[in-house]
Amino acid sequence: MSARILRSPLTSVPTVFALLASMSITVVAANGQDHAEDKPAEPVKNVVLTSIPENDPEYALLGEFVGPISVGENKFEPLGLQIRPIGGDNYEALQYRGGLPGQKTFKPGAIQLIGRRSGDFVVMSGGPWAIFVEDDHCLLIDCEGEQVGRLERITRESPTLGAQPPKDAIVLFDGTNTDQFSSGEMTADGLLMAGADLKPMFQDFNMHVEFRLPYMPAATGQARGNSGLYLQSRYELQILDSFAEEPTFNGAGSLYRTRAPDVNMCLPPLQWQTYDVEFTAPRWAADGSKVRNARVTAWLNGVKVQNNFDLPNKTGAGQEEAPTLLPIRFQNHKDPVRFRNIWLIDRGLMPVAKFPVYPTAEEAKPDEAKSAPKAEAKERKPAAKKKAADKDPANETPEATEQQPQNS
Repeated sequence: MSARILRSPLTSVPTVFALLASMSITVVAANGQDHAEDKPAEPVKNVVLTSIPENDPEYALLGEFVGPISVGENKFEPLGLQIRPIGGDNYEALQYRGGLPGQKTFKPGAIQLIGRRSGDFVVMSGGPWAIFVEDDHCLLIDCEGEQVGRLERITRESPTLGAQPPKDAIVLFDGTNTDQFSSGEMTADGLLMAGADLKPMFQDFNMHVEFRLPYMPAATGQARGNSGLYLQSRYELQILDSFAEEPTFNGAGSLYRTRAPDVNMCLPPLQWQTYDVEFTAPRWAADGSKVRNARVTAWLNGVKVQNNFDLPNKTGAGQEEAPTLLPIRFQNHKDPVRFRNIWLIDRGLMPVAKFPVYPTAEEAKPDEAKSAPKAEAKERKPAAKKKAADKDPANETPEATEQQPQNS
């Protein structure tokens, strides 16, 4: 992943009690005249957005933060935080030792945190310290009121975002038309809508897909930005807003109802993300019996999450396995997931090339679709991607960031 870690020296801060005192707190009267149960609960709004909202205090606090924390006298280690709103000014977060998923120093296993917004900040609790989250940074305060760390907001981008098709690759969607789809619909701004089936059918292929998840803070589980890539209409690679979750059996990067991803590389909703998929179809005997299973390798946002996995059968609601080819489907699960820059290498027609494909510095220039939220704009300046060999450890290539696969 391409990531920049901002570090700043630790400074003294007021005690945690003074900080808590600055929050707006409602005190329930002891005489029982203001009991919360006497008031009807405010319904959580079912927000569904496909573009970045302006002046939304909840969305402004969504994202990723990284920085050093004190672990001893003059000793520090990286800490990563992913935080997301879940409606009604409530938040969930995951705290990671070593940094964020996909970074070289990342350590699996996370602490789950909960919090509630007060004004323009959130206090997260559940770990060994309180975390005060603002739009551009977090402060970590221990039980004695001492600051033990400061995390800075970062916006990561898939290293394969904007990758252009190699020579002789098949361009499936470039924003100009839906000619390659039997049921494709396009938005006014040139994005492919979910619910599209490819006309051409393929056996062994490498495919690049860019997708954007809607912002649905009050939704949960499979109702939160759901879609999927149905390879040969049989094997589903899950698309889901699983940001700030542990690797989930049916979450982003999973083979639906078959295998969880090795690491959860889902980025926040409304950011463009990538799937790079290497698929090898099953093989069949003349009598219709299967002699070899299908296999799939998948990179989510540049990090390998499925490693040449042997698929014993179709997944979930996929079509039954058979020797006949079926189209690739971009599943419609009634959520406004959007797609762009889709291309495919037919390995039966083209010599095997290096995959995934990385964009050049010119191709990787950001556009309006990749722009960061207003709350993040203060410290974001686009920078041209360097070659993998020149990247520092925090910006490692997918080869350097691949997680060790589970049993496959």
